[in-house]
Amino acid sequence: MLRVRDDFLRAHLAIAALFCFLGFQYATWVSRLPSLKTSFELSDGRIGLLLMASGIGAAASFPLVATMMKRYGSRTLATVSAIVLGLVLAGFTLAPNFPVLLLVAALDGVAVGFLNVAMNAQGAALEVRFGRTAMSRLHATFSAGLGLAALLASGVNIVTTTLSAHFAIAAAVLALLLLLARTGMLADEPQSAAAAEKAEERTDDQTDDQTGDQAGGAAEPAPPKRRGIPLPSRITIWMGVAMVFGTITEGAMNDWSALYLKNVVHASPQLAPLGIAVISVMMVVARLFADGWRTRFGDGPIVRVGSTVAGLGLALALLVGGVVPALIGFACVGLGIAAVTPCVYVAAARQGSDALALVAATGTTGLLAGPAVIGFVANATGLAWGMGVVAASALVVALCSTRIAWPALDTAPAPTAPDAVLHEA
Repeated sequence: MLRVRDDFLRAHLAIAALFCFLGFQYATWVSRLPSLKTSFELSDGRIGLLLMASGIGAAASFPLVATMMKRYGSRTLATVSAIVLGLVLAGFTLAPNFPVLLLVAALDGVAVGFLNVAMNAQGAALEVRFGRTAMSRLHATFSAGLGLAALLASGVNIVTTTLSAHFAIAAAVLALLLLLARTGMLADEPQSAAAAEKAEERTDDQTDDQTGDQAGGAAEPAPPKRRGIPLPSRITIWMGVAMVFGTITEGAMNDWSALYLKNVVHASPQLAPLGIAVISVMMVVARLFADGWRTRFGDGPIVRVGSTVAGLGLALALLVGGVVPALIGFACVGLGIAAVTPCVYVAAARQGSDALALVAATGTTGLLAGPAVIGFVANATGLAWGMGVVAASALVVALCSTRIAWPALDTAPAPTAPDAVLHEA
């Protein structure tokens, strides 16, 4: 038992380093957008285009990442994509012009898409191998990486404003995080195409048998199997929809909360930034405790209750109006939506790499499109109605959660037989 616990802690720390790596790398270059704007003499429109190039790169990685996962495994894919993300920082400092800068941002997005899928696959595998919840805490370390990068950017700017010096220090931190990840990432065997096809056939056979049993043995013949790009199952589609609206809620709150406080409820300049702070703190705290809640109550109830609290809490705050109700509503969103993404990733990973890649891509789409949609609604009807769309998005997540077959975690201790000991990196 002691060996199993040590193995879990080592693997947990290593995978947490991957999550921290991604948050740290993203916040590092985004925090220096003002410097990039000055260096390349960019307009606000071009800054928006730069951010969109990264988001498009992440979404575009979906068709390839599932294949790469099957061929090379999540451990290899995480390592390679992390190395690319470290090199991307050098690309931002060496790009000679804006078109090259766009290509660097797009490459960053592709690598982010790869690492996002690989690290969540590692997190899901950690829970399965050891029968313990961990995904919410892993996502909390992503948020910690964002904060660490912001603190480093502020500290470096006190000493020097040179972009290359900042990114060199950040690259060293990223190298240390990757070395830590390599000490305990879970080893997985690449799945060949033939093996994947046989596994799919066995799953189909089991599904046919279950359908026949439920219908009293009179099973209808299955339709011919389609070759080529696999079509997502209905459960995977519901997961994708839940992820889209969950990330819309999360992303839009970060982008629009300060403006709502300032322009709608007329908060002071000192209070307006508290919206983001309240949301971020509540999300980190909730993710630190959410794994215990998942073990006790299950993923499905946590997502249903959490997203309902987020939607209704924000809606009531918008109806009441005022600074204090708004901050309470924002706290409800941070608390309620925090566990949605980790739980959906776990459920998707149980469906296979294709489902995980699709759900990750939809999450990127929500983060990319959500704030813009809220902006369009706010421009047409007012920001209060735009925030109402955010509340409705959280309630859509609650509805989707009733259609998802949430995995039941086996909380029994992991076996200690020699053949069951974890293969270490």
